[in-house]
Amino acid sequence: MTRPTRRTVLLGSAAAALLGSRAGTALAQEATSGEVHGLSSFGDLKYGPDFKHFDYVNPQAPKGGSLAIQIRQAVGNQNFDTFNTLNVFVLKGDGAAGMSATFDSLMAGSGDEPDALYGLVARAVRISDDKSTYRFLLRPEARFHDGSRLTANDAAFSLNILKEKGHPTFRLLLTQLESAEAEGDDVLLVRLSPKRSRDLHLVIAGMPIFSQAWWQGRDFEASTLEAPLGSGPYKVGHFEQGRFIEFERVPDYWAKDLPVNVGQNNFDRIRYEYFRDRIVAFEAFKNGTLNFNEEFTSRTWATGYDFPALKEGRVKKEEIPNEAPSSIQGWYFNTRREAFKDPRIREAIGLAFDFEWTNANIMYGSYERLTSYFENSEMKAVGLPSPEEVALLEPFRKELPTSVFGEPYMPPVSDGSGQDRRLLRRADELLREAGCKREGGVLKLPNGQPFTIEFLDFQAAFQPHVQPFQANLKRLGINAQSRIVDAAQYQRRMEVYDFDIASRALTGSSTPGDSLRVVYGSQAGRSPGSYNVAGIDNPAVDALIEVIGSAKTRQELVTACRALDRVLRAGQYWVPMWFKPADWFAYWDMFSRPAVKPKLSSGAPGTWWYDAEKARRIGRG
Repeated sequence: MTRPTRRTVLLGSAAAALLGSRAGTALAQEATSGEVHGLSSFGDLKYGPDFKHFDYVNPQAPKGGSLAIQIRQAVGNQNFDTFNTLNVFVLKGDGAAGMSATFDSLMAGSGDEPDALYGLVARAVRISDDKSTYRFLLRPEARFHDGSRLTANDAAFSLNILKEKGHPTFRLLLTQLESAEAEGDDVLLVRLSPKRSRDLHLVIAGMPIFSQAWWQGRDFEASTLEAPLGSGPYKVGHFEQGRFIEFERVPDYWAKDLPVNVGQNNFDRIRYEYFRDRIVAFEAFKNGTLNFNEEFTSRTWATGYDFPALKEGRVKKEEIPNEAPSSIQGWYFNTRREAFKDPRIREAIGLAFDFEWTNANIMYGSYERLTSYFENSEMKAVGLPSPEEVALLEPFRKELPTSVFGEPYMPPVSDGSGQDRRLLRRADELLREAGCKREGGVLKLPNGQPFTIEFLDFQAAFQPHVQPFQANLKRLGINAQSRIVDAAQYQRRMEVYDFDIASRALTGSSTPGDSLRVVYGSQAGRSPGSYNVAGIDNPAVDALIEVIGSAKTRQELVTACRALDRVLRAGQYWVPMWFKPADWFAYWDMFSRPAVKPKLSSGAPGTWWYDAEKARRIGRG
């Protein structure tokens, strides 16, 4: 049971859910005119300036129907189990699902490329020779939902207020933005720090644009159930706080015919339902309250899809391969706490988790063991470090474990018994080396306090996986227990790092960059509400993130990511869980989809559309 749903955050930059491949020299060809139609990390684009639509969409896809789903990924302050605010871009409150669809950005990502953006609000970009200034040329037809014009003043206001008052994630991403100002209604001038990271221009181009006039006199940092004025393909419709929220397609959406939008935004209504219990949520799918479900529970996938609608063919079930880097999911230690400061203690705890037994007995053998922070990608460290990796690591040799310069750390394979004595003996040795002492059945920390661990969660779904893990910890003399709290309390405790161990999943990125600071950087770990839940505070990690963010070629990026992978794995900041290089989907047979999917994603359900004939055939038309 992989679960990027319940606590997944976006590891790719806020600029993009950027997915895909690399080809062509469109950017270089157009640059001779002084303007470019797209941006990327390394200057190459698949689609030329005259492209009509992305290859993976159906440009004739009909509009209509409804999509009813659950929130699957979170940005800003979004909470998977409830919501009490429609402002998802600040720290305060629990943000509602789907709000990003109500806002446009300067540019939009391609599902065929890992790091490319093409014009949305901005029709083109002028870049200075030293790449320190970007002038985004805005389309004069860009409009907010009330008909007012979207101008460069609105774009500048949005970047500045996110940098000053936005959620810590956005503030950190925009640290190297020096200024954003309007040079007229249709020209946004952005100045970047000389120390700017490679992808900062992508981050900026992907940020939401707010109406400056609408926010005048309102507190940007406050929670609100008044929908902020947007300009995107959808606007907020009906909702009940904490229960559901609907979004209505804007029929006269100003950008509906732009190449980045053709064949997408096909549903008239998108409804997000909230359920605090996964079993109840699945029942809602079975009875049709939800009509699309991405499944993350192996037990349910193996045994739960035997209900009448599936047997009758009204519900479809399929596995779609996913070539994108896998989600990074694990139990993270809060290294801010004294008990978890010694990496030997953290490694010992990890040895008590028997993946082989768990996979065979709980997860139907559906998964592979996660071992890397860049799993299922060329950025995963393997074997001995290359000379180029060593060169990056060498300045920190004295501070790093010697293992960083050898084979990368791999969780050992157990005998599958559930309590591998060899691994538990090694765990006991590590604990004793770290200064822990056993007194009877109680393990005491070096300070003499009994070793107790609380696994924090807001759902019981992981309990079948955690309980055997905790039983092994108790064999080591550690009193390990679970604490299940309500979603709001969980969110608050995570924001102030009031936990021992908590699970977290991060989406993988084909082109890691600025966002790594948010999840692994020292500054983030010291800031409330960041995604660096482990509290990683490591100069080598910080330095490697900067190298990654400024890499000028993909090979430089891959080398730096492999070096970072070695440091993080040696740091024992987590107990890695599992992954699956494919996606599980089930849906009521009332949708159609393009013949081609995006290269690095399933395309579901974003490129799909409501098929009225299929819906009638299954009695849901």
